[in-house]
Amino acid sequence: MRVVVQRVQQAQVSIDGQVHGKIQQGLVLLVGFTTGDGAAELAYLGHKILNLRIFSDTDGKMNLNVQQVGGAILSISQFTLYADTRHGNRPSFIDAGDPAVASQLYAQFNQQLAATGMTVATGEFGADMQVSLVNDGPVTICYDTNQK
Repeated sequence: MRVVVQRVQQAQVSIDGQVHGKIQQGLVLLVGFTTGDGAAELAYLGHKILNLRIFSDTDGKMNLNVQQVGGAILSISQFTLYADTRHGNRPSFIDAGDPAVASQLYAQFNQQLAATGMTVATGEFGADMQVSLVNDGPVTICYDTNQK
């Protein structure tokens, strides 16, 4: 499982010109799955993301997590995180998880985050989405459960 985390001032995802999900301060998550991902990966990254201290405290140090600043999460499924670009100019997505399984994992991941009390807005799995955001910092962190 791979997740790119971006600290944002605001963000939204649109589908067919209609806003589908929108947040103010918080985190945008670009979420991808591969074969073999399951409950352990969801729990591990859910914990890591919710406790990631990348928001500034009163001294200006990155010392607070998204929950402590009253932030929200915008979660976007993105199979292209598993692009293989080693050969040629057209990426291969053979390492991306099976869409039927990945869709279920994406839903479970978002439910797990929301169960903590977080506001979680989402895109739509498999849709052509337009994401706009104001990256704050910029601060971008990449997680890969194969590198824990």
